[in-house]
Amino acid sequence: MKKRSFVLHFLVLLMLIVTFSACASTQKQSSTGEYIDDSVITTKVKTLIAQDDFLKSFQISVETYKGVVQLSGFVDSQQTIEIADQTARSVKGVRSVKNSLIVR
Repeated sequence: MKKRSFVLHFLVLLMLIVTFSACASTQKQSSTGEYIDDSVITTKVKTLIAQDDFLKSFQISVETYKGVVQLSGFVDSQQTIEIADQTARSVKGVRSVKNSLIVR
């Protein structure tokens, strides 16, 4: 009876360890919490861009990885790039912004 109880406790502990290690982040992979945070940041930046009368006419793609926002697409001026950059930086949780916006 004690042996069965010990094995059961061991299995529960092993399951907990596996569960927590599966949610941990690595350099190349986000944790579940980081993924959700990045999704929220991306949504907020996209919403601000869509609400801005000046920026909404451009197709600006937004991606976020570990708090770093990547903006890409085509715009008509350097001023547009700066406005998009400032808009992204205004969102809480953004660590930095990388621009791949191209003026054409």
